[in-house]
Amino acid sequence: MARVKLLLIEDERPIRAFLRASLKEDEFEIKEAETAADGMSLVGTWSPDVVLLDLGLPDKDGLVVTQLLREWTQVPIIVLSARGREQDKIAALDAGADDYLTKPFSLGELMARIRVSIRHRQSASTPDEPTFETGNLKIDFAARRVWKGAEEVHLTPTEYKLLSVLAKNAGRVLTRRQLLQEVWGPGYTTETHYLSVYSAQLRHKIEVDPARPKIITTEAGIGYRLRMD
Repeated sequence: MARVKLLLIEDERPIRAFLRASLKEDEFEIKEAETAADGMSLVGTWSPDVVLLDLGLPDKDGLVVTQLLREWTQVPIIVLSARGREQDKIAALDAGADDYLTKPFSLGELMARIRVSIRHRQSASTPDEPTFETGNLKIDFAARRVWKGAEEVHLTPTEYKLLSVLAKNAGRVLTRRQLLQEVWGPGYTTETHYLSVYSAQLRHKIEVDPARPKIITTEAGIGYRLRMD
């Protein structure tokens, strides 16, 4: 199998050295950039499969880099940052990042996020995929039908729209603002209680144990993620 092309935009040498030593050469081809300018240039010329991006770069904030990249590429972006506040995570995700890890992070967690981001990008490249499955959940987008195992689940139009947005972004964290805008429209981005109500209704219909959800998980203070097997 072809190696994953991973671009690391990070000005901290210890982090770069740790990742270079930890990521297997037979799985990853790694290029590094210490500045935003060099990183954005490499995205254009090298076309990586995934970007690991530090927010605290010397020449440009990582949030701005994310916004600029999203103007012309959908390459998966995983933010690595010492900024651990919820507001920072939300800002990065709203800017277009696929995921966010707070330093220090474990290699296992990073590897899992990389795999999910790449799989999401691959599925997004085939938008006409008629069905989606994870665990015992199946969605037929063409027929707008949903099953939990062998049992068909009947959803309201709003429940279905929320579920379909989550499924089409499976594996990614979607902020409350992103979900409210996608499902209810730009005039509802502060109506967070809508998400609380409808996510609870969805869980009661599709989860085996709604009190311990395995499919739609909550990212505390940030938003929701639909698990991708």
